[in-house]
Amino acid sequence: MSDQQKRILIIEDEKHIAEGIKLNLDMKGYEVCIAYNGNEGVSLWKEWHPDLIVLDIMMPGLDGYQVLQTIRLDDEKLPVLILSAKSEVSDKIKGLTFGVDDYMTKPFNLEEFLLRIDRLIKRNDWIPKPLQSSLTETNEDQIVEFGNNSVDLNTATATCQLGIIQLTEQEIKLLKLFFINKGKPLARKDLLQIGWGYAKGATSRTVDNFMVRIRKYFEVNPKKPVFFKSRRSVGYIFTG
Repeated sequence: MSDQQKRILIIEDEKHIAEGIKLNLDMKGYEVCIAYNGNEGVSLWKEWHPDLIVLDIMMPGLDGYQVLQTIRLDDEKLPVLILSAKSEVSDKIKGLTFGVDDYMTKPFNLEEFLLRIDRLIKRNDWIPKPLQSSLTETNEDQIVEFGNNSVDLNTATATCQLGIIQLTEQEIKLLKLFFINKGKPLARKDLLQIGWGYAKGATSRTVDNFMVRIRKYFEVNPKKPVFFKSRRSVGYIFTG
């Protein structure tokens, strides 16, 4: 571990658990901050820039999966450990699908938990930042192809019927969200919460306006979409 004190953000709505974890991490020399719901957690992640996040799943507002997806839209490298009472294999698979690094179930062994935290912090320190960037740039998963379209998530460019276009940061966020959830309907409220993070002035109409643009880029006939379809009374689905 580097000499600089590492920051750990705990996103957990059960106060006694959060404070117990904080006490033990404080004793290990970490700088620790607590958020008691998902929305506060996302705000602190953006403002405080932690080195690791301990994340519960079942919380008011944004749940843990939504928080994780929000983080992964911007940062694929930040270590995240889910600590949850949800112990089904399907829950762990869902967490791994959304990009979690480790998953522990409650009740948990404190010594094992602290060892896993140390391991995640040290593992992140072992990879120099320039190498991390290089790994991301050469990752084939950064290029998504569907139909005659190709989206490079790393350079924020797309090859489509309009030629080669430069995508905005918000367009890339939404496309990432669709690609991660291929074949799953996404409600407008989820697109707003994860893609915009409760941004002031963002409404369901904001999502619809973005979808008009995305269809213009990638659909041969935007009025009869093949890839980005509407789901009545729900939202949208990416079929790939």
